[in-house]
Amino acid sequence: MYTIKFTFEQKGLEPITLEQVAPDQSILEVALDNNIELHHNCGMVCACSTCHIYLQHGEEYVAELTDREEDFIDRARNPRISSRLGCQCVLVNGSGTLEVCIPDQSLIHGE
Repeated sequence: MYTIKFTFEQKGLEPITLEQVAPDQSILEVALDNNIELHHNCGMVCACSTCHIYLQHGEEYVAELTDREEDFIDRARNPRISSRLGCQCVLVNGSGTLEVCIPDQSLIHGE
């Protein structure tokens, strides 16, 4: 089971820590299941960049970055070395702590 700490670039949003998160689900699914807003225009099929996140800690606990995901990350607003797509970060079997920062989504309305 995992612990996931969500922080937000958007002003006024407090950090959220989720505990006892089961593997075999994506960061996007975990966020949505816990009422954490994370845009996902393509329906979780790695065809856009709206579920862009910064995976600040815990890269070893999710599926590896694919070439397709990397192509879409390059199209995201303000990509960084820690950028991933939430729909592609599927938790592998195991346990640990992940830290995820959600970029300010108020800047991407209309994209």
